[in-house]
Amino acid sequence: MHYGPWEQIASNVTEGLVRRGLDVTLFATANSITNAKLKAVCEKGYEEDYSLDAKVQECMHISMLMEEADKFDIIHNHFDFHPLTYSRLIPPPMVTTIHGFSSEKIVPVFELYNDIGHYVAISDSNRHPDLQYAATVYNGINPEHFDFKETPGDYLLFFGRIHPHKGTHDAIAIAQRTGMRLIIAGIIQHKEYFKEQVEPHIDGDRIQYVGPAGPEERRRLLGNAFALLHCIHFDEPFGMSVAESMMCGTPVIAYNRGSMPELIRAGETGFLVRDVDEAAASVADITSLDRRQCRQWAESRFSVDRMVDDYIQVYKQVLEKTPPYEPRARM
Repeated sequence: MHYGPWEQIASNVTEGLVRRGLDVTLFATANSITNAKLKAVCEKGYEEDYSLDAKVQECMHISMLMEEADKFDIIHNHFDFHPLTYSRLIPPPMVTTIHGFSSEKIVPVFELYNDIGHYVAISDSNRHPDLQYAATVYNGINPEHFDFKETPGDYLLFFGRIHPHKGTHDAIAIAQRTGMRLIIAGIIQHKEYFKEQVEPHIDGDRIQYVGPAGPEERRRLLGNAFALLHCIHFDEPFGMSVAESMMCGTPVIAYNRGSMPELIRAGETGFLVRDVDEAAASVADITSLDRRQCRQWAESRFSVDRMVDDYIQVYKQVLEKTPPYEPRARM
């Protein structure tokens, strides 16, 4: 099963709330692992079993929660715009974290529920001008899952899905210009792009592709890298690998787009650049950065505890505005 950022954040929020002593129910697939109460109608995700119909699974999953909605004080939705269509039909308020917009075509649904949606952005840059937001809450990761490495290795790292939007080919060009090794890790999401612009450069030595990386491999690759190359060709809403890299103490060289100026302290935890030329030039300046400062910045800004604190504050603000009702007992 491949890494899913939306699912990971939903899990991190859930487990963080449970550690604070809150009574939490997670609505997810039956094979999910959680310390919260687990409710499931779907045995596994449709990306794990292609015999399942995605729309059918989504409808059953959402309707299961909505039929039990009046048992809860508040609902936190990480499942995009679909659950919003129930939000006027249930008593508890719904907080919706908008992890990104797959298309402008979905925005009218969010607009329709602007008055009661309690939307949370994952970066200020990803706030849509037509929507009303309760807050911005940055994604949080567990510092214990990412070892701090004071002494870097001798390679640059590309970590993410292999797709033109992610700029794998630019990372290769940067490595070639600097003469440094490059390790590429991630799922191949665009096969034609990989075959034409990535695979011809892979020699197993200077340019290596190691495939998808699980949690243990991820922390090793990020922690030992000289720098992470984040050559995005789109306005990325957040960028989990950027926060994870800095949590390990590894600086990031990123194109100055989307949320990158919010995640990276330019000249302190990495560099914001415009193109391959600027990125290659900045590699020589990486040694001037304090890797411990990268870790401290990530802990203060992108830890699970910080994220949970911010979400609890959102919940309090929303509940203060919500007319009281008595949730019925859970079974």
